[in-house]
Amino acid sequence: MSSTPLPIFDSIVAIEKNDASFTHLSDDYNQKDIQQAFAFLKSYKGSQGTFNSYRREIERLIHWCALIAKKTFKDLKRNDIEEYVYFCQKPPKKWIGKQKPPRFIEKNGERIPNYLWRPFIISVPQTKTTEKIGQNKFELSQGTLKELFAILSSFYNYMLQEEYVFMNPVALIRQKSKFIRKQQGQPKIRRLSELQWQYVIRAAKELAEQDADTYERTLFIMSMLYSMYLRISELTANDRWIPKMNDFVRDSDGNWWFTTVGKGNKERQIAVSDAMLSSLKRWRKHLNLSALPSPADNSPLLPKTKGKGPIKSTNYIRKIVQYCFDRAIDNLNKDGLQEEAQTISEATVHWLRHTGISDDVKRRPREHVRDDAGHSSSAITDKYIDIELRERHRSAKKKPIFDED
Repeated sequence: MSSTPLPIFDSIVAIEKNDASFTHLSDDYNQKDIQQAFAFLKSYKGSQGTFNSYRREIERLIHWCALIAKKTFKDLKRNDIEEYVYFCQKPPKKWIGKQKPPRFIEKNGERIPNYLWRPFIISVPQTKTTEKIGQNKFELSQGTLKELFAILSSFYNYMLQEEYVFMNPVALIRQKSKFIRKQQGQPKIRRLSELQWQYVIRAAKELAEQDADTYERTLFIMSMLYSMYLRISELTANDRWIPKMNDFVRDSDGNWWFTTVGKGNKERQIAVSDAMLSSLKRWRKHLNLSALPSPADNSPLLPKTKGKGPIKSTNYIRKIVQYCFDRAIDNLNKDGLQEEAQTISEATVHWLRHTGISDDVKRRPREHVRDDAGHSSSAITDKYIDIELRERHRSAKKKPIFDED
């Protein structure tokens, strides 16, 4: 079997600086293929999330071409792409990791590849630290499969326009249904129940009351993720966006709004609830600031715990959220709510956005939730409305299987 792959493309900042070196790759890799991929990725540098998704899929394909298929992009036919998809559904063990380490690290003033990095990540709840990784435990979700086809097809269309390849083998796969299941009705939104959320936020509040210096930040982060449906990328600073205190602003009617830049580099304003405003006041009091920010207060919304400047690491936010999940799991188990605890063990940070939207769409106009969430259409927001599902289950709940005497 092949050697363990190394990361190819560095961060979006390195892409923008054109500061990329691929000398760490073996002779198995086709440099012209890599340069095509590099040029393509540069066109997506405006959006961190999109860039990361495209980098992931294209990088995996490059590794497969070089180390498994021994082919170039030009060589790939429809059957090759199908073989590649099967490979992604069950990659070798040494291609799989259970954490997301940095792709490149600093050493002696240089950016070098991190040998702990892997192309595929298995989702292992952090409460199961001793679980051994196996091929049978890795699963490529339906959403990721759809992304794979969309991204690779887009990449091949780009290479067609550049006259680097002469066909798009991804587009030739007519029966994608053998990989992607068709779903009847609305897809299930991954979120916490009302009970689970109360255990999670209560855990954050208890931590803050026990040790404010360490956990006031945790309580504020959890409040923003849920109350304003923020994505993790909207809380951390990058080269395009730094969340600041004066992103909270009061209008002429005395209402408070929060401005963020989200998916697709789109700016949006989010209505700030009274509860969220109280959370902001509590956080600012902890930082020894005035109760509410002035328009001139451009200090970081989430300053680093050590040193100066804003938090930039999404992994830092993930660890904070995971710790609250773990505390909630312990408390649920103590209270005999094992099923609720088990579900949280599968949760991710993004579940908090889904949870906030789902809870709000029950009590607010759909259009208001749509705009605060940054959805492009009401149809997306409609996915969070589960009234019909509740009615459907209620009508089925007492269906008999046989007549009782």
